[in-house]
Amino acid sequence: MRGLFKVAMTAAVALSLCLLAVAIVQSQATPPPPSEAPAGFDNLTNGFLIQQDFDEFKDQFEEVEGPDKGLGPLYNATACVDCHQNPVTGGNSQVTELRAGRYDGANFTPHPGGSLIHDRAIDKSIQPRVLGIDNVRALRSSLSVLGDGFIEAIADSTLIAISNSQPPGMQGTVVMVPVLEANGALRVGRFGWKDQHASLESFSADAYVNEMGITSPLQPQETTFDGASVAAFDELPDPENDGNDVREFANFMRSTKVPPRLNANSVDAIAGSKLFTNAGCVICHVPTIVTAPAGTYIINGGTFVVDAALGNKVIHPYSDFLLHDVGTGDGIVQNGGPDTQYKLRTPPLWGLRARARFMHDFQSLTLPQAIRRHGVEAQSVIDYFNSLSTSEQRQLIAFLNSL
Repeated sequence: MRGLFKVAMTAAVALSLCLLAVAIVQSQATPPPPSEAPAGFDNLTNGFLIQQDFDEFKDQFEEVEGPDKGLGPLYNATACVDCHQNPVTGGNSQVTELRAGRYDGANFTPHPGGSLIHDRAIDKSIQPRVLGIDNVRALRSSLSVLGDGFIEAIADSTLIAISNSQPPGMQGTVVMVPVLEANGALRVGRFGWKDQHASLESFSADAYVNEMGITSPLQPQETTFDGASVAAFDELPDPENDGNDVREFANFMRSTKVPPRLNANSVDAIAGSKLFTNAGCVICHVPTIVTAPAGTYIINGGTFVVDAALGNKVIHPYSDFLLHDVGTGDGIVQNGGPDTQYKLRTPPLWGLRARARFMHDFQSLTLPQAIRRHGVEAQSVIDYFNSLSTSEQRQLIAFLNSL
């Protein structure tokens, strides 16, 4: 009997182990359903960082820099928060940047030294200005970085699939851009008005040198004054930062929550949402995207693993993060090639109610005005909006004001 008992126990253990193995395989084969990304204008972490680290990196994002920290010689702002602070740190602002260049009817040539014209200089003799030969002049608004960690965590294949699903004449342009921290490995761009960057670390390094004039290992060269060196006005050797600030800026953005909705369930907002869909706005302003799987999905050229706080999350950015020509392009060519001259990234509409000015140049002061500025790829959408009754237009605006 003892022998039979032993055999039975052995069989039971073997069966248990087999069932456990099956359960593990099933759990691996069937990932958990995606969950909604946390939302809020509350300066609280989304879980990527613990709150203590989030607060520390937010302080760094808000810190005012001076020449002793590497500010300038050419710059636009003295802190990241200068351009991102409404209604909380990381949000929108009224700040614009100026870009310029020359178009001869066939080719675009940026202003000498680059299309960005800095608004400030630590010495009046190197204050950049638009030149007479610069017949392309453009303003670009700064946008919120809240929720950008989830945007970074969108798989390339998802954005490419969105482009492939869009109808002819409205298909978004996918731009492959180098990831600076991965020795230039290519990834689908998603940050900046021209999709200049695909990773938040690259984005942070670019902003540090271009907006504040502070160099780092990923961007070790100072910008120039009309193509000429400004080294004579620089107090510190380059790179002026060891890269820690850049990584902290990136991790702060990765930890921010997405903008929350307001009055989303009101009768007018619900009716307006249906009109927004019927108009075709959702072709470019995609309402829902799911981020890449957590834990095993590696992005940014192998330098970043999507973690549980960012992966397998449902977000509602109302953007496809692709380049489109809707008739308001700024005429600037950056990394996307000549055909992107008049194309801009579809701006995410989440957090729209926290903005007082609209479109890439902030030249539209009401939502109906911004809508009616659309054309080219979006002409049919505008025709639909104009065909709506006054009450229907009011409902659509109520929906936009709920974002």
